[in-house]
Amino acid sequence: MPTIAPYGSWKSPITTELMTAKSIGLGHVVLDGTDVYWLESRPLEGGRNALVKAAPGAEPVECLPSEFNVRTRVHEYGGGAYAVFEGVIYFVHFKDQRLYRLGPGAAPEALTPAGDYRYADFAFDRAHHRLICVREDHTGGGEAVNAIVAVSLSGEDNGTILAEGYNFFSTPRISPDGTKLCYLAWNHPNMPWDGTELWVADIRADGTLGERKQVAGGVDESIFQPEWSPEGVLHFVSDKSGWWNLYRLESGQAESLYPLEAEFGLPQWVFGMRTYAFLGLRDILCAFTKDGIWSLARLDADRKTLTTFDLPFTAFSDIRAGDGFAVFLAGSPSQPSGIWRFSVATGALEALKLAFTPTIDPGYFSTPRPLEFPTENGLTARGILYPPANRDFAAPQGELPPLLVLSHGGPTGSTSTTLRYGIQYWTSRGFAVFDVNYGGSTGYGRAYRMRLNDNWGIVDVDDCCNGARWLAEQGLVDGKRMAISGGSAGGFTTLAALVFKDTFSAGASHYGIGDLEALARDTHKFESRYCDTLIGPYPQRRDLYLERSPVGHVERLSTPILLLQGDSDPVVPPNQAEMMFEAAKSREVPTALLMFKDEQHGFRKAENIKRSVEAEFYFYSKIFHFTPADDIEPVDIENL
Repeated sequence: MPTIAPYGSWKSPITTELMTAKSIGLGHVVLDGTDVYWLESRPLEGGRNALVKAAPGAEPVECLPSEFNVRTRVHEYGGGAYAVFEGVIYFVHFKDQRLYRLGPGAAPEALTPAGDYRYADFAFDRAHHRLICVREDHTGGGEAVNAIVAVSLSGEDNGTILAEGYNFFSTPRISPDGTKLCYLAWNHPNMPWDGTELWVADIRADGTLGERKQVAGGVDESIFQPEWSPEGVLHFVSDKSGWWNLYRLESGQAESLYPLEAEFGLPQWVFGMRTYAFLGLRDILCAFTKDGIWSLARLDADRKTLTTFDLPFTAFSDIRAGDGFAVFLAGSPSQPSGIWRFSVATGALEALKLAFTPTIDPGYFSTPRPLEFPTENGLTARGILYPPANRDFAAPQGELPPLLVLSHGGPTGSTSTTLRYGIQYWTSRGFAVFDVNYGGSTGYGRAYRMRLNDNWGIVDVDDCCNGARWLAEQGLVDGKRMAISGGSAGGFTTLAALVFKDTFSAGASHYGIGDLEALARDTHKFESRYCDTLIGPYPQRRDLYLERSPVGHVERLSTPILLLQGDSDPVVPPNQAEMMFEAAKSREVPTALLMFKDEQHGFRKAENIKRSVEAEFYFYSKIFHFTPADDIEPVDIENL
């Protein structure tokens, strides 16, 4: 029989040690022949990105010495930090941002000299013995300069510019015969999910580019993952229909391959994102999401048929295809994110690597429930509810669980249903968790994604508050014990909800934005005009930035707040958290600030991830008046 105990006080085997010591981040899958490569972000190694290789029938092995960290800072968020061509690895080392080469049996050698350049998103130009990639030049004063460049493989070289004149570039890809180059380009204030241009140019015999031609996209059309088919036909994902669907270029015209009210694309926050790959000349393996759930399918581009595979996953990404097989990153509510090898013919699955090996009895796991709830202007918004679940405990009769609302970052992004100990930590201790895909999130079409335009700090906040209130009205949670938590842009939503609304009784901001004007003035290039779309052009609409900045309205803050911040954050300057903390303290609001040394935008070190989670749980225990079963290091809470 389960033990009767108040919500929040349940003992759980899902600990922060389990979350960090046995969990890694997985990403950027690459296929070279039959060899599979991926990156592992390891909290126990200070968040280092290790490059791992799995050959058929062999155990995965690490490719680089432990002093190397494969991570680029192009756009600050990086991605596309390495590539493998014919057994040779090309990668960016985080410490110096130089591009290196690692051949079979050799030691890593630098291809670019020391200097203030950054590189990402590589294509191999065999005919000219070079790499074509995105370069970000920080050598001059002011804003960094982005370009498509060619880096010689014959000696140290900063790169020769092939395409320039736009604020941003991505996804340079060479046609199979080596004669054409395609790439994406866009300008401020657009982000890549707002509007991008797809360009194609001939590659001349001397390596320069011939006449360039824009073949798709524009300021109001987002193009994602341009890719050449094996026979040299250019494919891409476009949202011109209102949904990110697959297209190919036929006789200079974009032809839709399978119109569907579903998303075959993703917001391009990082380089190297892939949702499809070619199984044959005109046979495509593709992932798409509908109503928050991802599927994997085979698309026959000629017959215009889409056949979905019956697989035990609800999230797919990093799709790569070989001869009769595919590899991808996938997960589900009962399965953590993992690298999987998939036989297209037989449907057989092989796990190459999991983010962690589940050792916890399923009786401690909460099963997610996708929900749609009413919000402002007669619309509905989306979220995923995780009820409390612990096989060993039950709450006293009549007690309702405290609620933790999660506001994802971005804000252009989404949450998923893949198994995460970071959520099960809370539900197994007696919290309900509501992971909100507020208006502006991806996965529900362009119109839903555009809801946040001009309305950041309004739509997201309303949706989080309305979702929490709706759950309380349904009798699913305790309306007097509701908290909100989020990181980065989700941290801004958290701060705004606590300052401008009275829905929540507590909240935690993880490296959240408190001062929108400071963000507009101080943030890095990639996001420096992001707020023009989300709020309004700065400084012309400075009034809106001041009106929606939580730090400028602390006189309205009366809700307990925890602030968690890295002291080396280049995206959200630490002084924003410090200003918010001092303001809350002076207002005699219960508050605490934990500043983590040498952490950037998001915590990577195991000890800091552990401390931040436990500190948040401790904070709520004091505000909601329950006694944790865990022995947690206290947090110094001002005004408690």
